[in-house]
Amino acid sequence: MTTNRRDFLTKLSLAGVGIPALASGTNAGRGALTESPRSATEPSTPQQRAGGTHSVLEQDHPYIYIDSCMQIWPDADLAIAHRHGVTAYGLTAWDPHVDPATALEGAMYWHKVVEQFPNLVLIETTDDIRQAKRDGKAGLLLAAQGGDWIGRELHRVAAFQQLGLRMLLLAYNASNQLCDGCLDRTDGGLTRLGQMVVDECNRVGIVLDLTHTGRRATLEIIDRSAHPCVYSHSNPSAIVPSQRNIDDEQINACTERDGVIGLVSWGPLVMRPGTTHRPTLDEFIDLIDYVAQLTGSSDHIGISTDMSLGTYPFHESDPWGAPDYPDFTALYNRHVTADIRSPLRNVAGFSDFAEIVAVADRLLERGYSDDDVRRMLGGNLLRVFEAVWQ
Repeated sequence: MTTNRRDFLTKLSLAGVGIPALASGTNAGRGALTESPRSATEPSTPQQRAGGTHSVLEQDHPYIYIDSCMQIWPDADLAIAHRHGVTAYGLTAWDPHVDPATALEGAMYWHKVVEQFPNLVLIETTDDIRQAKRDGKAGLLLAAQGGDWIGRELHRVAAFQQLGLRMLLLAYNASNQLCDGCLDRTDGGLTRLGQMVVDECNRVGIVLDLTHTGRRATLEIIDRSAHPCVYSHSNPSAIVPSQRNIDDEQINACTERDGVIGLVSWGPLVMRPGTTHRPTLDEFIDLIDYVAQLTGSSDHIGISTDMSLGTYPFHESDPWGAPDYPDFTALYNRHVTADIRSPLRNVAGFSDFAEIVAVADRLLERGYSDDDVRRMLGGNLLRVFEAVWQ
């Protein structure tokens, strides 16, 4: 039987777990990659590790790194989550398509986690992110992938903002009451309720995330929003055609309003047509280059992973028959791996959170300045957060 998040937290409390000794504070300089202390026999290379287990840095790197989309599962080793090189995890706080009661339980769960792990903080302001870096801690930035839980009750947006929700995408792949999803048959844009949700997010201070959302809806959200928006984990479809990626018009519309494109290292969205190999770090950075050249600078780029801390659960099929949405991962599954828990699902050279150090170094080798790297790893998202959360 799978242990759910609440039961897992209860077991931790009963066992007296959750008060870890913190690592030494942040040091200047680049991080040294070492094996996780989780197991003395654990393989030292990310490619050999089970998905969800990550290396630790004996010495932290100098950048604020914000991963704008990732997940945490009940068996995550949260006591060392601050040692993977991530300053703020853009955490999917609950599953897509859930009801409001389930979303509420999800939000409260992360408050309890932060209470039990003093190496973690709940991110509510940009100062929280900067302080986490200074203190050698890791922040949890609560994000919702889909607005189904809103139902037709607009007041829930403000209520969940008070619970710590700081980023929201309106529709996760499938269409809902707010707008169309990117994998659905139609492209109908925002509903009237969706327009009201955009306005309410602007009012209370929630960043609008456009990933997984229908093309027309993303353009309408950008046009309506008084604040910058983000694509938290999307790549340019001009290089990697996919229903999940975004075209030049979407990229330009977002960045012209001072938004950020979070390029994602998740393999199926990096694998180019005509190739059969696992994508490389350089191929991922090629996507960063494309957006930088299209928009004229590094000012609108972020770097996301869609990786997990802990074991990603296998998806159970709907016994009543799920809608037949496009399988945009089919080629990757055939040629690289269909194991959704495997590190091979991310690009070679960036399948481990701690490898963000190597990503930064490779960006410098590719001609980006240190200021460029600082902006792409976290500075650009901080700018958007400051504009929205004020």
